[in-house]
Amino acid sequence: MAVAFGIVFLIIGTTLAGLPVSDAALFSIGLIVANVPEGLLPTITLALAAGVRLMARRQALIKRLTAVETLGSTDVICTDKTGTITTGRMTVTRLWADGRELRPAHDGGAPLGEPFSALLRTAVRCNNAAIHRGADGWEHRGDRGESALLVAAAELGEDLDGLLARRDADRLAVFSFDPHLKRMTTADVEADGSRWLHAKGAPLELLERCAAVRRADGDRPLGAGDRTAIADAFTQYASQGLRVLAFAERAITGGPPQDRDEAESELTFVGLATLEDPPRAEVRDAVAACRRAAIRIIVISGDHGLTVRAIAHEVGIAGPSAAILTGAELDAMTDAELGRALDRPELLIARSSPETKLRVVDALRAAGHVVAMTGDGVNDAPALRRADIGVAMGRSGTDVAREAATMVLTDDSFASIVAAVREGRVVFDNIRKFVLYIFAHATPEVVPFLLFALSGGAIPLPLTVMQILAIDLGTETLPALALGREPEEPGVMERPPRRRSEGILSREMLVRAWLKIGLIEAVLVCGGFLWVLLRAGWSPGDPTGEGDPLHHAYVVATTMTFAGITACQVGTAFAARTSRASLRSIGPWTNRLLLWGIAFELAFAAAVIYLPFLQPVFGTAALSPTDLLVLLAFPPIVWGSDELRRALARRRSAVSVPARAAS
Repeated sequence: MAVAFGIVFLIIGTTLAGLPVSDAALFSIGLIVANVPEGLLPTITLALAAGVRLMARRQALIKRLTAVETLGSTDVICTDKTGTITTGRMTVTRLWADGRELRPAHDGGAPLGEPFSALLRTAVRCNNAAIHRGADGWEHRGDRGESALLVAAAELGEDLDGLLARRDADRLAVFSFDPHLKRMTTADVEADGSRWLHAKGAPLELLERCAAVRRADGDRPLGAGDRTAIADAFTQYASQGLRVLAFAERAITGGPPQDRDEAESELTFVGLATLEDPPRAEVRDAVAACRRAAIRIIVISGDHGLTVRAIAHEVGIAGPSAAILTGAELDAMTDAELGRALDRPELLIARSSPETKLRVVDALRAAGHVVAMTGDGVNDAPALRRADIGVAMGRSGTDVAREAATMVLTDDSFASIVAAVREGRVVFDNIRKFVLYIFAHATPEVVPFLLFALSGGAIPLPLTVMQILAIDLGTETLPALALGREPEEPGVMERPPRRRSEGILSREMLVRAWLKIGLIEAVLVCGGFLWVLLRAGWSPGDPTGEGDPLHHAYVVATTMTFAGITACQVGTAFAARTSRASLRSIGPWTNRLLLWGIAFELAFAAAVIYLPFLQPVFGTAALSPTDLLVLLAFPPIVWGSDELRRALARRRSAVSVPARAAS
């Protein structure tokens, strides 16, 4: 577009205005310069870099600059439950076996007896974590859930040190936790030389592998009544938001089984353990902010649906009757069925696997959503890479997950994701603010050239090429950079995310820059230019070249144009600080960088106008006190007109909302 302007002016200048080709070419270049925002790319880069630094202060480390902009358009957050919505600090609150309940916090020291002893023994054996008592309490290594089981065993009087000391040596085989099977099994040698399989996992899934149940008076076949009692206990605990694990064992003879299916069969059910993992205190407010910002939250967890729904309801993500899909149900769906399921306003996905996450990300992105996905495991890496924003956990995440992610949370908190989204919106808003500021002065730079061309040269050029360069590369640079550091505007999280296709340059912004603010600037600037000439006795068509009587007046007039654009830039800088809100709502003096930028802008302009050695370079002359008084009116006129426009827009919006509600 800038080149097109230049070519058109070259043709008009040589044909209608009768300019020499060299002069017309020079001014065509000036017109191109006036329409090319030279400082746009570095300003955007610096704004994104500043956003990265601010997000790091909010516990979110961004690995790609472009992710800052993407965060602002995120409309779906798929999040884990454990450690992200919850604290990740797990505590065993209850043990259940043979219809009886035991609370480690209250029942420590009392003789346990069977089947509680078997439950704790299995919990320690089928476990890869380690703990030791430090100066500030228990210190752990490994999975926090497994660590909590070890703490419970120690508090209930088990010889934990002895069991842990020989656990690895006593282990004959291990079938690691499988996210699809939802269980883990080990084969171990006990102190008396006997060999046992110890298994733990999701209660209903592990119960299907059991044939007997441990009672205080011995084992007996697992009947329908036993299954119902176990399932009812599990449902009761899960509905309270507790994570529930089941434990089973059986004696083996000979070597350990080589086949997993063989090992995890004919087990004896021992009991249940509940782990409490309370929600983070800051998550409820973060969820509320997402609701106001029209950002959907989908919880994807490996826990049972009842546990997931209870926690989601507690923090405000979903209601008590929110839809629950399991990973198996999701895997059985066609793409069309999955798309319809993901359109539900409230959706929780339980018993999920890493493959579940990957398919959910693909389906949401295919539907046009901008998706943030959390993950911490090695198998989560494909989903993190596929998501628009892959979010890895800095504390509990693996190196593979952190490498695959776009953003790493140093505190693992869901609230930090929302804070990053908020900051992404602020950064994008600020980019638009300084683009508006840069584009607004294109109109008062272009219109004088058009006056010259359309008048056939009767009106001399109101601006020189060097003065244009002084504006584009001098006076506007620092205020533009300062607008990239604007504080958050009111209501930034009160509006829906922008569309994926919506770029920085929007029709509304260009109309505001060129036809609203820019046109007002052009009228003021051209008026100032003509006023200086007419004051000196100029009439259209009078010569103003070197040696002519009106040449000095012409130089003063072009200086007035230069100074007028600079003065209008001050008003534009304040107008650009908000898109809809009043400047009073954010405070006119809250951006100190902008104030320093404006101070530099005015000082630079004064140097160009008043320093004798710069005057011949830029074609300027000193302005009179009367000229300066006229210029003082330009900033409030530019800012005030835009402030009035925003006030009218707010009033129309306030009137239309009740009208829509009434209809």
